Amino acid sequence: MTVLLMTPPMTQLNTPYPATAYLTGFLRSRGYEAVQRDPAIELFLEMMTAPALNIIRQHVEVNFEHCNHNELPEVIAYFLAEFDRYHLIVEPVIRFLQGKDPSLAMRINSRRFLPEGPAFDAIAQMESVSGDVLQAAFGDLGVQDKAKYLATLMINDLSNVITQGVDPYFEVSRYGEQLAAANPSFDNLYFTLMEEPSFSSEILEQLVEQYLEETQPSVVALTVPFPGNMLGALRIAQTCKAIKPELPIVMGGGFINTELRALKDPRVFEFVDFICLDDGERPLITLLEYFQGQHEIDALVRTYFLAEDENGNPYVHFNDNPTLHDIPQSDVGAPIYDGLPVDEYLSLCEMLNPMHRIWSDGRWNKLTIAHGCYWRKCSFCDVSLDYIDRFDSASADVLVDRIEQVIEETGETGFHFVDEALPPKLLFTFAKRLIERGVVISWWGNIRFERTFSEARCQLLADSGCIAVSGGLEVASDRLLKLMKKGVSVERVAQVTKAFSDAGILVHAYLMYGFPTQTEQETIDALEMVRQMMQQGCFQSAYWHRFVATVHSPIGKNPEQFGITLVEQPDILFAENDVNFIDPTGTDHEMLGEGLRKAIYNYMHGIGFEQPMHFWFNRPVPPTEMKKDLISKAIKNLII
Repeated sequence: MTVLLMTPPMTQLNTPYPATAYLTGFLRSRGYEAVQRDPAIELFLEMMTAPALNIIRQHVEVNFEHCNHNELPEVIAYFLAEFDRYHLIVEPVIRFLQGKDPSLAMRINSRRFLPEGPAFDAIAQMESVSGDVLQAAFGDLGVQDKAKYLATLMINDLSNVITQGVDPYFEVSRYGEQLAAANPSFDNLYFTLMEEPSFSSEILEQLVEQYLEETQPSVVALTVPFPGNMLGALRIAQTCKAIKPELPIVMGGGFINTELRALKDPRVFEFVDFICLDDGERPLITLLEYFQGQHEIDALVRTYFLAEDENGNPYVHFNDNPTLHDIPQSDVGAPIYDGLPVDEYLSLCEMLNPMHRIWSDGRWNKLTIAHGCYWRKCSFCDVSLDYIDRFDSASADVLVDRIEQVIEETGETGFHFVDEALPPKLLFTFAKRLIERGVVISWWGNIRFERTFSEARCQLLADSGCIAVSGGLEVASDRLLKLMKKGVSVERVAQVTKAFSDAGILVHAYLMYGFPTQTEQETIDALEMVRQMMQQGCFQSAYWHRFVATVHSPIGKNPEQFGITLVEQPDILFAENDVNFIDPTGTDHEMLGEGLRKAIYNYMHGIGFEQPMHFWFNRPVPPTEMKKDLISKAIKNLII
C-alpha cells in the first residue's frame, strides 16, 4: 500500500511541520510505502510569483471596483499604486529568503528596492522612540539579517493584500482558523466548502491533483495540527474525492485530538472516511491492516467512522479498542524528510529580537525527546489528554542515534525539540551523550523553569549545543502560580532564567493574564516583575496570552475550585475546547491586555524600561506594589 501524507495550509514557512515526517519514518520502518508532500509551503510559494500577483490584482480590482481611492484599505491602495515594483521583485525576494540569492541583501538594505507598505510603519514607530533601530539591531555588518527583516515586512504586506482583497480565510500561519476553532457547529466550514473555491483553494486543488498523479496512493492521510489547518484539510479531501471517490481519506493531528473528542456531525464524513485521535502510529497502522483484511472494523483504535443504526440511519461511531497499546517512543523510529521540499522553505525575521525570531528563522529538524509531560499538574493545561498525560521516553543513546540519522538525510544540524516540557534528568544525560559522541548540533526546546537547572547544568546544556529555551512564567504572581500548581515561584524563575542567560542561552517566557480571580493589582505587579526580569537580562523575549479555560483542563472540569462559574455550553456536534466563564472579580482584562502587549513589544526591543506602569494603559491603573529591587536581589541570591 502507498500512503500519501500531507500537511494542509498553513503552517510555518521556515520549516516542515513534523507530523508527516514522523509517520513517514514509522510507516517505512514497518514496511509500508509512505510518501509525503507539504502543500502548505507549496501553496504559499505559488502565490508569491509574478503571474500569481497578476491574478491577485485582478481579484482586488474586481472586489473593490466600486470604491474610490480614499475608501480602499491602506495595504490595498499601496499594492495597486506600487504593483509594478511588487511584480518585478517578488520572485527575487522569495529566492533571497530561501537562502538562494544572498547578494540581493545589499539592494534590499538600500531601502529603495522594496515597496514599503503599511507593515514598515513599525520601523517608524520604533524610531520615533529610540532612534535608528535598524542600526542598533544589525550594525554595519548584519547585512543578511537586516535584509531578511525588511523582506519579511514586504511579505507581510503581500499576505495582507491577499487576506483583505482576495481570500478572507488566508493568513501566513493560519487558514480559515475562525471557521474551526472551538466551533460547536460544522455549519460554517460546511457551507464554505460548498461555495465556489477561492483563488488560493484553486491553487491547492491543482497541487493535490498533481500529488495524486505523482504518487498514485492507496490511502491519503492528513494531519490537522491547528484549527487553521481544518479548512485546507477538508479542501484537500474534497479534491481527492472528486478525482478518486473510492480513495480512503484519514485525518488526525493536534486540532483533532484536542477539539473533536465529541464529534457527532455525520457531514464531516462526506469529505473523510476515518478520523484518528491521539498518537497516530497505532491507529494508522491498525487502519492500514484493516484495509488489507487483517482486522475487522471493530479492531480500529481511537478511530471515528460513519456507521448505521438498526434502522439504516447514519451516525458517527467511535471505536476505542484499548487492548492495542500505543507504540513506545523507543520503537517509533526517526523522522524522514524525503518528499518534502527542504530547500524551498523561507527564513523570516519577523521581529528585532534575537530570541523571538527563532520560530520563523532557519530550517529546524523537529524531534521529540519524550512523549507527554513529566509534570502534568498545571491546572490550566489539558492534562487529561493523551499527548500530555501519557509520559514515555526513549533512551539518550537512541535519541542521539536518531539525530545522526536525520543529519545524514537532511544535511542540517539545527534541532527544535517539540516536547511539552523537556524532562531534566533525560535532558542532562542526552547533553552528555552529545558531547561524548562528538555530535555537533544547535538545539532548543520548551522547559519548566525549575530549580534543577543550576548554573552548572545550564552550562552543560550550552556546551551540548543548546541555543535557546522557552518556558512558562505565566501570571508572574506567587499566589496564582500556587493556585495553578505550576510548581515554581517568581524568584525561582528569575534565578533559573538568569542562569540560562548567563550560559549564553536565549530565553523566551510565556506569560498569561486573565487567570481566574486575578485582580488588576496582580496584573500590574506581574508586568513590573516582567519589566525587572527583562531589564536584568533574565530573558530576552516574552508574549502575553489571554487565559482561556478548556474542557480538558482541571479548571474546566472543576471550576468551583478556582472561584469561577462556567457558562452553559451549546450542544456540541463538531469542535469543543474553550469554555466561557464568569469571574466574580470583574477585572477588565481586555483593557489590561492591550497595555501588556504594548509594554512587552517595547521591552523586547530594549526600550521603555524607564516608563512607569500606567504609561502603557489607556486609563489610570494602580501603581505597582512590587519593590524595585525584588528581582535584582533574587538574582544575587542565586543558589540553585
